[in-house]
Amino acid sequence: MTKSRFYLTTALLIVLSFVTLAMAQTGGELTSPGMPSKMQKAIDSSLEDDQFAAKTKEVIKPGAEPGFLGIPGAPDPSFILGLIWAIWVGWIFSTVGAFGGIMAGVGHITIFGLADYAKSFGKGNPVNNLLTDSIRVSNQWLVGLSGVISSFNYYRMGRLVAPLGICLAIGGVGGSWLVPELTAGKISLRAYIGYFGLIVFILGLFLVYEITPKGAASKKKAKAAAQAFEKAVREKQDTADQGVKIIEGSYTFMWIAVALVVASALWINLVDGANWVAYILVIVGWILTFFIGNIRFTFFGQEFSFKAWIPMLGGIFIAAIASFLGVGGGFLYVPFLTSVAGLPMFLVAGTSALCVLVGMIVSIFSYMVGKGVVVSWGLIGAELIGIFIGSMIGPRTSKYIPDKVLKIIFIVLAFYVGLRYTTKGFLGRSIVPPF
Repeated sequence: MTKSRFYLTTALLIVLSFVTLAMAQTGGELTSPGMPSKMQKAIDSSLEDDQFAAKTKEVIKPGAEPGFLGIPGAPDPSFILGLIWAIWVGWIFSTVGAFGGIMAGVGHITIFGLADYAKSFGKGNPVNNLLTDSIRVSNQWLVGLSGVISSFNYYRMGRLVAPLGICLAIGGVGGSWLVPELTAGKISLRAYIGYFGLIVFILGLFLVYEITPKGAASKKKAKAAAQAFEKAVREKQDTADQGVKIIEGSYTFMWIAVALVVASALWINLVDGANWVAYILVIVGWILTFFIGNIRFTFFGQEFSFKAWIPMLGGIFIAAIASFLGVGGGFLYVPFLTSVAGLPMFLVAGTSALCVLVGMIVSIFSYMVGKGVVVSWGLIGAELIGIFIGSMIGPRTSKYIPDKVLKIIFIVLAFYVGLRYTTKGFLGRSIVPPF
């Protein structure tokens, strides 16, 4: 695609986003004037319960200007600030393949003050629950769109290992619901969230080791491929020509397995009863990855290979941790892709974005269709414009950032996440946002 066509396409998509935003603010089933019907039902339900009625009447301010989701007196996030923050979210996720959900949460929870407002209704209040779910789904919309754009751009640039991302997603989507389903009420790692924070610190330190001369020596192929890519960028060569080329491996079983685990997740979330159907679907999907065999690909003269079932099992493990702790899995995929799969960072962002994308689609659909969760389409519309801009910039700027620097960016953010969960677990409150 020529530069002129690229800029024209980008401009048209931005215009369409603004049109979508305008339409979203004028009405629609979830954005009726004043307040979505689902929110009205949540308020009515809280008023009917003596345990919550007094608190609901205290928090909602009759006659005040409608704020988030049309609630009188609620915080009213600035669309402009939302757009600007979303550009950062889209850029960081599309650059390192992680931290999109966390950064989106920082905006919705801390900068816009939506979490504190939800908590003011009291634990268990239907309004609190709906607002919390709305924040969660809003985060997922941002990460989901960034995943779409990032995956597409990196694929076109030859910097996405699609089979690896798909196999991770096969394990991740199934594990995100099956592990909690089988262990609900039996085990909970939330009490150990501080130890999880320490583990994240250890991951960060391990990545620090990998950028040292001794650590880099153990990743000769990744280092050689990264250096060849960086040289091609400096010489302004067409890097797509030497990008990812799959030389062994069939997509057939992979896509069938993806369809099965996605169907299992939708079944368990949307269908009452007959859970055994979902169990069979996910298990068959996982078993299929053992028949895919070996996947081989080249990137800038270096050949890489992996057995399909290994990232599938890695996806299950990552999804299990994420589900237990109520966190996203993006920042766990990156260490897996660099340390276990041995990829250079130039391939990590797109591959991580692809496996995160599949999970986001399933989760958004389950929340909004299965549970009827509502979002502020006006705010989301503004943020999606920012996500689009940031996610278009990320893949095009990341090629100018050395592989080592990309790892350092990830390490800094990993220490931020580690600090957040360590203090939240051991002190009872995070000392960094979102608090």
